[in-house]
Amino acid sequence: MVTPMRYRAGVPVYRYRTAPEVPPVSVVRFHPDAPAGHGRRHIHEFPVLTYINRAAGPSASDGDAYVLAAGAVVDPTVVATIGEGYGVFFDPTALGGDGQAPWSSWRSHPLLMPFLHGIPGGLLRLHVPSARQPVWTSTIASIEAELAERGDGYRQAALAHLTLLLVDVARLATDVVGDLRRSNETLLADVFDVIERSYASPLSLRDVAKAVGMTPGHLTTVVRRRTGRTVVDWITERRMNQARQLLATTDLPVGEIARRVGVPDAGYFARLFRHGNGMTARDWRQRVERT
Repeated sequence: MVTPMRYRAGVPVYRYRTAPEVPPVSVVRFHPDAPAGHGRRHIHEFPVLTYINRAAGPSASDGDAYVLAAGAVVDPTVVATIGEGYGVFFDPTALGGDGQAPWSSWRSHPLLMPFLHGIPGGLLRLHVPSARQPVWTSTIASIEAELAERGDGYRQAALAHLTLLLVDVARLATDVVGDLRRSNETLLADVFDVIERSYASPLSLRDVAKAVGMTPGHLTTVVRRRTGRTVVDWITERRMNQARQLLATTDLPVGEIARRVGVPDAGYFARLFRHGNGMTARDWRQRVERT
């Protein structure tokens, strides 16, 4: 699923291969006795998430997760020698936006900010609480099942499961708004802050623009230039993320979920969900329940 592009100071740089037959997510299993990753130091231009479900020594514990920074030089032996677990690779552009756009089109995605950390060695270590560890194991297993079976809608289903993991990562890592502010992206931080606080209510581009003191047209231009997506796209993405989580974790009727994510028109919600996920909300819930 990954292809070497070039070398940087003698270190190979890999990209996630995109093609119709290539799934947007891939999972590899590793253990201390298996060759790790590419076998040597390397750089990848896509996010990687690893999860240790069985630690091998005192330097790690069950439930540790490592967020590998895209663009950083990483040593693949570091994670593989501390236990058994999984590596989750994915094409970041598959989460939304322009699939042909450059790096800058996804680097401000709220759920991908943890993968842009500046920690030396490229590894951000997090710990998944014990109560969530079975969820992580089953969610990764669900991604593996979708990739193995490749039934109708498998790409959307795999990405939906991935999104649940990324929501947890975002909660465990430094908050997105804080990361943006520390990166001097104060306008984007303000925009995402408004969206996070108000997505569950009727929220429009005009509302966000007023909150940050800009005209709607100018704000749209700036946000599209910086992230590859519009403010309305980000509002919709936040609502759909929450809708998927509620579908997976509650028995609430779809109409009530639509209302809770700020889309009181059930018909409009249905169209949004189908457009973004390739299936209806009910079909998505049934697919999650079967895995």
